Amino acid sequence: MFTELSATSNFTFLTGASHPEDYMTRAAWLGMEGLAIADDNSVAGIVRAHTQARSIRRQVAERQAWDAAHGPMGPPTRTGQMSRPHFATPRLIPAARLVFTDACPITVLPETRAGWGALCRILSAGRLRADKGCCDLQLADLLERGEELHLILWPQACGRQRGAGGWVQTAQRLSRRFAGKLHLGLAPNYDGRDRACFAALTRRAAELGLPTIASAAPLMHHGARRKLADVVTAIRLGRRVDALGRAALPNSESRLRSDAEMRQIFGPFQDAVDRAHALARSLTFSLDELRYEYPSEGTERETPTQRLRRLACEGLDWRYPAGAPDKVLRLLEHELALIAKLRYEPYFLTVRDIVAFARSRGILCQGRGSAANSVVCYCLGVTSVSPEIGTMVFERFVSEARDEPPDIDVDFEHERREEVIQHIYDTYGRHRAGLCATVVHYRGKRAIREVGRAMGLSEDTISALSSQLWGFFSTRGMEAERMREIGLDPADRRLQQTMELVHEINGFPRHLSQHVGGFVITEGRLDELVPIENATMEGRTVICWDKDDIDTLGILKVDVLSLGMLTCIRKAFDLLQVHHRTRYALSTLPPEDGAVYDMLCAADSVGVFQVESRAQMNFLPRMRPRCFYDLVIEVAIIRPGPIQGDMVHPYIRRRNGEEEVSFPSDELGAVLGKTLGVPLFQEQAMQIAIVGAGFTPDQADRLRRSLATFKKHGNISEFRTLFLRGMARKGYDRDFAERCFSQIEGFGSYGFPESHAASFALLVYASAWIKCHHPGIFACALLNSQPMGFYAPAQIVRDAREHGVEVLPVCINASFWDNAMEPDGQGGLALRLGFRQIKGLPEEDASWLTTARGNGYQSVRDVWRRAGLAPAMVERLAEADVFVALGLSRRDALWEAKALAPGPVLPLFAGDIDGEAIDEPAALLPQMTLGEEVVEDYVAMRLTLKAHPLALLRPMLTPAGPSRVALLPNGSEIPPPEA
Repeated sequence: MFTELSATSNFTFLTGASHPEDYMTRAAWLGMEGLAIADDNSVAGIVRAHTQARSIRRQVAERQAWDAAHGPMGPPTRTGQMSRPHFATPRLIPAARLVFTDACPITVLPETRAGWGALCRILSAGRLRADKGCCDLQLADLLERGEELHLILWPQACGRQRGAGGWVQTAQRLSRRFAGKLHLGLAPNYDGRDRACFAALTRRAAELGLPTIASAAPLMHHGARRKLADVVTAIRLGRRVDALGRAALPNSESRLRSDAEMRQIFGPFQDAVDRAHALARSLTFSLDELRYEYPSEGTERETPTQRLRRLACEGLDWRYPAGAPDKVLRLLEHELALIAKLRYEPYFLTVRDIVAFARSRGILCQGRGSAANSVVCYCLGVTSVSPEIGTMVFERFVSEARDEPPDIDVDFEHERREEVIQHIYDTYGRHRAGLCATVVHYRGKRAIREVGRAMGLSEDTISALSSQLWGFFSTRGMEAERMREIGLDPADRRLQQTMELVHEINGFPRHLSQHVGGFVITEGRLDELVPIENATMEGRTVICWDKDDIDTLGILKVDVLSLGMLTCIRKAFDLLQVHHRTRYALSTLPPEDGAVYDMLCAADSVGVFQVESRAQMNFLPRMRPRCFYDLVIEVAIIRPGPIQGDMVHPYIRRRNGEEEVSFPSDELGAVLGKTLGVPLFQEQAMQIAIVGAGFTPDQADRLRRSLATFKKHGNISEFRTLFLRGMARKGYDRDFAERCFSQIEGFGSYGFPESHAASFALLVYASAWIKCHHPGIFACALLNSQPMGFYAPAQIVRDAREHGVEVLPVCINASFWDNAMEPDGQGGLALRLGFRQIKGLPEEDASWLTTARGNGYQSVRDVWRRAGLAPAMVERLAEADVFVALGLSRRDALWEAKALAPGPVLPLFAGDIDGEAIDEPAALLPQMTLGEEVVEDYVAMRLTLKAHPLALLRPMLTPAGPSRVALLPNGSEIPPPEA
């Protein structure tokens, strides 16, 4: 029996030509007991192989149970997943192929959990001394930390390693350090000289006292991937496939091999095949042994349980100063008991401590997620959404049936999130904390662009194909018609091959990137659980597994995310405190304000969080929200999932009384009652499957994973038969069951959880309340938080003016970097635009400008001399028309700015040849027209306060007459355009 111990997957980026999952499935078809995925200096792909191995074992168990009850399903066939009576269940053997700068490659196979920790430390050392995506490994790293590892040395690869020393000397050094655990690898080159090579290496191995190990060293799971292997090689080397030369694979032989094939290839050296299998059997370590330990978060005086209870009770007094209702007290006790039973206290304490740090620094934050909308999180200050508002059940997210920690995401101000991230690194240490990775896959345009170039297509052809991206990937059978429409010949052989390869590479990993904010924090060393490497951004380190991988292994992830609206709301709260002496927080805003809901019903929501899109503006008057839970539904319903599942119109008809609210059964009525019988949330989809179709907790959990928000690989179609069969067993009509499943299927990529919707709804209400009662402050905070949202500064300013806010232009003597509120002389506040609105003006220059201003500038030269700005920056200020307060028009100020010297002017050379000041005669510059002023405003600041661009064309677009007078925003008439 043969076991492959050094397979290269496509997580050796742009080298391997098969997914780790493909290898495991192929190994099962070949009847292998195990398989080692050994990517170059990486273990990024092995969790996916481990997950596939689990899936295969589950499918085999289900098949065996079926056969035992009903007999065999039929003859073997490759079309069905479980069609073979004797389907093997290969196990994943964790491994990595270490590529050194001073030695030939070595495949490292952990023997135990300690060996896995050593491998992770070795990889971390090489990754952390190199830039992102690179690894600088030296043989000394292996010699220093190589406990409980088996090594396979690859002498045939030495010749391809630049600067590598002789493999014999390397083998002798390693033999002394790893006695009995060093092996010599034999892999065929398929060049007709393999037997002679095996004989020579076997003799040399005997002299060194090393056993030989056989491997096919596959780059792909099946020979059909050879073309794709050449394409990814061409992409990696930046060449065309036609020009690969010796870099191309000579044949399709570098594939996963069966036992019979390996014995035929190795012939008289079959003992190496046997030794590979024997070694595999001795390697008992599995990723299932990785026991993740939360940071304890206890103290010398308190256990985590005691500390969590104390903080929750203190928060209860803070949240309910007049005394908490009995219902809340019962919920709190229930949640604390469940958390203690499942030993999740450290998780909640970790999140609480991170949030407490943010609040101590005045950083606004808001928690959301599966467990965030609970009494415990409300009392800990993680969220400001009262748990009494929703109807979520805590056990749906923290349950004994799911052996995994709850999920809490915390949004922070996008301008200050880095403070929180660095606090986590400082608190736990970089050896205990790291950000998750995100695998960047080939999708759409990138696949067409890179494969097209590798295949030698012209840039025009690649652009034409990219323009039809949606058509190619949604209706593959219509490719020929699409190509004809854009002027391409679908019969062209190279074009056909290119499109086949584009579809084949679609979904391949290309490189690792940084997750938006998912932190893994451990009690012990993180770099003994998973390798750590540098991120592109300075000061950040990441692990090589993504969120799906750590979910599979049950590893804690705290999402430290950024949200621009939190920055806006915090800045608005600061302005309210400064100008109105009123201190607000998310939890202290006046609740259920009728004026706020009136504003939303009128679709007056420019800039309001989550409801500012055109789709939401069209839906708001139909929805007519009148309470907070209406906002929860509003956030969740205008999403691709509910829209594709045809949930929007039925809900509105039922809400407006145009359709009767009915439920097929009382048990489903309990699930769908709050949404009028229409499933809108992910949690409801899970409950329908459990209550209506009889799903087990494990099946429901798999369904939940498939429904994960924005999940790229989610596929819930496999649950269709199980769902329909379960609904029929409980007496539901097939049409109803089909409709339920199609609605659930709509969540496949963009379903929205109720817990997230509730947290977002609070920000909807907060931003709408500020806009309703303080439109000027809201606009000021929005402008100071850019870039964010749907609307450009010009639209935000226009909306503010329509709400009666006086907006003042940028002024050299009155403006600061940020936009600000100032008295308007009539007891109110006006919005003064800041220097940040000027395109291309750095904040540092604006800081020098305001610091040196004193009692005000007197001239353009005064600004240049006192602030020390470069003449180019002074010109930029002039182009933005900021010198109006000095009596200078835009052209006059620009004329003076152009006269400034490019460098420092010494006093001796400040005048003419006699030392007297140069008296330059005044220039008579033509006055700019209103149209020219508007254009220059948009060029300099992307907005104007002088006139709307279309207002200049109104006299030409409207019939002449006394009632057709075009007016400026200040009420004056626009002069007729000159002929």
